Amino acid sequence: MSTQTTTVRRAPRSVIISAWAVPIMVIGQFAMLAVVPVAVVLIGTLRDARLKALRWGAAALAAAYATPLALWAIGPERAQSLSKDMHPVFAAIIVAAGVAFAVAYHVRARK
Repeated sequence: MSTQTTTVRRAPRSVIISAWAVPIMVIGQFAMLAVVPVAVVLIGTLRDARLKALRWGAAALAAAYATPLALWAIGPERAQSLSKDMHPVFAAIIVAAGVAFAVAYHVRARK
């Protein structure tokens, strides 16, 4: 008699932690450092087949973050930090995209 164990593989925890870290970092005025969790969300979502449904959300989060970053990088008068140079509407869009991705992740995990 043999017993088989089935292992339920969950999606990477780093993706969801990073998704929640992005809005926290942007609200906390650490927008430049938020590039790391944005990259983790995008790369983790693209690499894991179980997160295929969330790829559009990860791409939207990356695009929302890349827009003010690019404007800051090419702007003629750059502030010392991205947080000080970013328009509040961009910050709100990034926060909303991060929270929407994280909520979608949790809703998908429940099903």
